[in-house]
Amino acid sequence: MKNLLYLFVIVSISYSSLFATSSHAVVLQYHRFDESKYPSTNISMKLFTQQIKYIVQNNYNVWPLSKIIKYLQENKTLPNRTVAITIDDAYQSVYTKAFPLLKKYTLPFTIFVNSLPIIHESLNYLTWDEMREMGKYGAEYANHTYSHQYLVRDGMKNSNDYKKYVTKEIEMCEMKIEKELGKKVCTNPKILAYPFGEYDSKLVHITKSLGYVGVAQNSAPISSTSNFMALTRFPMSGGYGVMDQFILKINTLPLPLKSISNEDTLVTALNNPPILTLILKETHKDLQCFTADGKKIKMQWLSDTKVTIQATLPLMYPRNHYTCTAHAQGNAWYWYSHLWVVLK
Repeated sequence: MKNLLYLFVIVSISYSSLFATSSHAVVLQYHRFDESKYPSTNISMKLFTQQIKYIVQNNYNVWPLSKIIKYLQENKTLPNRTVAITIDDAYQSVYTKAFPLLKKYTLPFTIFVNSLPIIHESLNYLTWDEMREMGKYGAEYANHTYSHQYLVRDGMKNSNDYKKYVTKEIEMCEMKIEKELGKKVCTNPKILAYPFGEYDSKLVHITKSLGYVGVAQNSAPISSTSNFMALTRFPMSGGYGVMDQFILKINTLPLPLKSISNEDTLVTALNNPPILTLILKETHKDLQCFTADGKKIKMQWLSDTKVTIQATLPLMYPRNHYTCTAHAQGNAWYWYSHLWVVLK
């Protein structure tokens, strides 16, 4: 995935003339701040500060994720350059490192809380008092399940009590965060971030039946035509948020898609590598697709707007994704990403 971004040469970035208003937004995802011993989920405060200053100095509209989702669900027009800042897992460094900067610039942000370690008063996680304090300065909170378990893997799904277990994981978290954080919890709509970003049709069905919007971790902008049970975000940890990549991603547009043939995510030995078929709303013959490690994917055009996509090698456990981009106006890029959960 990193190699994909190096293919784009950014000479200058000037997006302000593209649209005065928009029907899409970019959602950024973070976990830890200045915790270098966790490189895959960490961002340095030096880089995070550069990103926040870029957002502020270039007049992006930072909204709470719940407000963006509500606008998109109701087909309301968003301001140009609308962005959400989301943070998963509620680690302590959110309060000690990121919060002072976000508070300084009065930027709203959304924290997805898995409540079990907070109930157990783990020193690595936020406290309820810290979250209440941040709630006074722009933080909102949403569900990340009670104990942050893998919910899509075979061992879990083979249980006769799978639906009961998932429902308990979601409802126990919701009950606790609403009790502790009150009106700062997203309830209109209720929002669930899937643990590890993993979901499949069965988990989506349960989540939807409980009245939630689902949030994933594969990258792309979101729009009124997005799948509201698998909203996409751009991860900023693990080196994915260096400034040239950050500037490219924060200015992406949703790939204009008419339909997607395979919206499920599970990959077994029988369908690995999986095939994905996209039907575009318009011709984009410069479309290119890559796996998570940046390897180019084989594409076969069936018509000017219909294309099948399949990796040349089997995808590796535990998950991967197909990411497709095409050139848009100016220096902007269309972007689409499809998650694959690879089963053993």
